[in-house]
Amino acid sequence: MFSSVTLGTMDDETSAAEFWEARYADSDRVWSGRVNGVLADVASTLEPARALDLGCGEGGDAVWLATQGWDVTAVDLSPTAIDRARAAAAARGIDGDRLHLVAADLAAWDTDERFDLVTCSYLHSWPIEIPREAILRRAAGFVDHGGALLITAHAAPPPWAEQHMNHGYTFPTPESDLAALDLDLDDWEVLACERRERETMGPDGAPAQVDDSVVLVRRSTARRPDTTREEER
Repeated sequence: MFSSVTLGTMDDETSAAEFWEARYADSDRVWSGRVNGVLADVASTLEPARALDLGCGEGGDAVWLATQGWDVTAVDLSPTAIDRARAAAAARGIDGDRLHLVAADLAAWDTDERFDLVTCSYLHSWPIEIPREAILRRAAGFVDHGGALLITAHAAPPPWAEQHMNHGYTFPTPESDLAALDLDLDDWEVLACERRERETMGPDGAPAQVDDSVVLVRRSTARRPDTTREEER
């Protein structure tokens, strides 16, 4: 997520929730509504089951997953974004049984449900920071055995980003996002950790090339034995 809201609209007390709610409320639409291409490529190789979309924005990815047969839970910080995702779902004939939308802080939101696919697409926040690495570690905890976690991020500023952003934000690398997950590699397999170029269109409709960071990991299908009781003997 990146914003074109000017720095003058904020003060030191502005929270991420306030900032992003204002960002969505000040525009009729922030994002294109199209599915993220990396997610579409990955999900198309999987059998539709239970998916979790963290930082779903206006619902482009979540609605697409639901149309492909996934049962989707989608979470975003902004109630306005969630309302727009709900409207987008209704326009496609998707009901609440197929797509469950939640307005909540990703740093605190929790569920007992575990998912076959957890996706975080472009989970950035600038100039108001979020605890991104902590959110990614929590995301791994929502993955069921045999399930996958996909993290797609901007690896560099898009060409249309404000110039001052080039010096004010540290973009993740695939390696730094994988390290942030702090995975037990006896329980996880790394399927992709790479930087990819992508053709897209800028806000003015002109073609542009952007760089993505992609991390895809899969959790082991086997549940590891609980050795706690054995160790206590």
